[in-house]
Order: sequence, then structure tokens, then C-alpha cells
Amino acid sequence: MKKVIATLIAGLFAGAAFAQSTAPATAPGAAAHAEAAHAKEAAKDQKDVAKAEAKEAKETAKADAKVAKEKAEAKKDVAEAKADAKEKKAKAHEKVAKEKAEAKHDSHANLTTAPQTK
Repeated sequence: MKKVIATLIAGLFAGAAFAQSTAPATAPGAAAHAEAAHAKEAAKDQKDVAKAEAKEAKETAKADAKVAKEKAEAKKDVAEAKADAKEKKAKAHEKVAKEKAEAKHDSHANLTTAPQTK
């Protein structure tokens, strides 16, 4: 009797195992179609990501170029300001030198042409 019960129980387990493995699967065409659609969608997503990255790189390069241009213009402005300052200093120095020479000449002239009193 024990053998009969053991055989029945083993048959139930075996039947359950075969029932699970022999279950009808979805049609192979439908699975392939779903997989192809998924691959197509993934490719589209990758393309969109690539476009976004390219756009970001382009905008970054544009911003970097603008910064470089502004730096160059700022350096040019600084150079012009330095040149103007140097020119003004030279003119001021020349003017002071000229005034010194005139003052020296005037004081020398006053000493030599001063009226002599007896």
C-alpha cells in the first residue's frame, strides 16, 4: 500500500512538472515582433540621447567661444587703456619738464636783469 501511495504522489509531482514545462508558449512570431519593437524603441532613445549630447556640446563650444572673444576684447581694452595712460604720462612729464625749464629760465633771467641799486 505504501508503494501505491508513493507512486501516486510521485505521479502528481511529475504531472505538475510536465504541466508547467509543456504549457503552450506565445506564438513565436509575436515574441519576435515584440522584441523587434523593443529594439527599435531602444535605438530611437539612443538616437535622441545622441542628438541631445551633440546639441549640448555645440552650445558649450559656442559659450566657450563667446567667453574667449570677450576675454580678447577685454585684453584689447586694457591694452588701449594702458597705452592711453602711458601717452598721458609722457605728455604730463613733457609738460612738467617744459614748465621746469621755463621756471629755471625765468628765475635765471630775473637774477641777471635785476636792477642794481647803489
